[in-house]
Amino acid sequence: MKKEIVAAGIHNYTPPEEYVPPKSPQVQQHLEWFMGLKLGFMMHWAPGCQLGTYESWPLSDGDADWSQEDFTWAPAEVCKQQYWDANKTFNPVKFRPDAWAQLASECGFKYLLFTTKHHDGFCMYDTKTTDYKITGPDCPFHTHPDADVVGALYREFRRRGLAISTYFSKPDWHSPYYWAPQFGSAPTRNVNYDVAEHPELWEQYVRFTHEQIRELCTNYGTIDVLWLDGGWVRPDNMGQDIRLGQIVEELRATTQPQMIVCERTCGGEYENFITPEKTVPDTALTVPWETCTTVGQKFSFHYTDTFKSGRQLVHLLLDVVSKGGNLALNIAPQPDGMLPAPAERSLREMGAWLKLFGQGIYNTRICPPYFAPRLFYTRTDGCAYAFYAYDEVPALPDKLTLRLPQPVASARCMRTGQTLRFRQGDGEVTLDLECLPMGGAFYAEGFELTFA
Repeated sequence: MKKEIVAAGIHNYTPPEEYVPPKSPQVQQHLEWFMGLKLGFMMHWAPGCQLGTYESWPLSDGDADWSQEDFTWAPAEVCKQQYWDANKTFNPVKFRPDAWAQLASECGFKYLLFTTKHHDGFCMYDTKTTDYKITGPDCPFHTHPDADVVGALYREFRRRGLAISTYFSKPDWHSPYYWAPQFGSAPTRNVNYDVAEHPELWEQYVRFTHEQIRELCTNYGTIDVLWLDGGWVRPDNMGQDIRLGQIVEELRATTQPQMIVCERTCGGEYENFITPEKTVPDTALTVPWETCTTVGQKFSFHYTDTFKSGRQLVHLLLDVVSKGGNLALNIAPQPDGMLPAPAERSLREMGAWLKLFGQGIYNTRICPPYFAPRLFYTRTDGCAYAFYAYDEVPALPDKLTLRLPQPVASARCMRTGQTLRFRQGDGEVTLDLECLPMGGAFYAEGFELTFA
């Protein structure tokens, strides 16, 4: 039996052994660069955030058992209509794209992954394909100078040197070509008609989708990654073929020759990296991958959300990077345009750690033995880095034994800069830490080991 693509809104991921590398040398080179960035600032934001519920999913009756759990203040159909109409009251007057970009830069993020459109079909950019958009006349925010949220964010994040990953949902539940009203309600997240019986309607949907992708990849400068969600939209599921290769090759031949594409869970030449969601693989992987997960518990804004601490975020980052991946860390903005203060505080705590230890995170590769209890390894051409994860109260052993793939010539503590005494043999290096001061230690200690 084929494994379910999405369960409770969470995507599975393509098995690494099925990975197909991109054919284009330019894309391959860009992908190698992208995998060195390591930390992405992910954001789910749309008018539905005002309701403090899951983004889009409560609209799908086939997912009602979990997605409508906090969608109970009125009958479900009333709540769904209120969700659809949330654009008419969305006015995030405290939105400061420069402040978001500055925060991301200061906290050590290297790229932005923003939801230009989720499954509900609301566009956070100035599309010509629909009025269900942030710049539409029904939305009070449309008169704001930065009403084109995607354009404003891309401008400010690029100013600070961050790359751009464009989240786009392949299914669009607002489109009359996907959930077609003439066929009644939509019982599941899939198209609500038989594509084989109505090819002309599906063709309209394909053209609609291509045009939206074309807008995003033509009107907004360089797009480093086109990140496509909604893995159930695929040819082998009810014939939902959006002919992705056609639009991707058009764009790579014109405006975006270097563009990485991530068609999540679909495999093949347009899933240029795989995307575990809210999970980290058990082992190091030799194929490109990115975990997407949350600072809080949810991807979308919830009034009652709770947030991971800075220490938890650092340990998560170490887990991901030691296994060869990137971490796309989601923070959901509030309805007023501000970011939740507890989440921002945790990001700044992680950023403070990265200022000391980022050299062992960015542009690194996997290093055997990859990880061990409390230990995480990375490497560059001339160095290995070993990180020792702390409990709430930092404490180090007097001696720390590491396993490394080759002999080392020197060792130093990245936090203090001091050179460390060591002995080595039989593939092991034992650091003498007795004289290392603990003042200022937090979250995890980092050691740089220069290869002989």
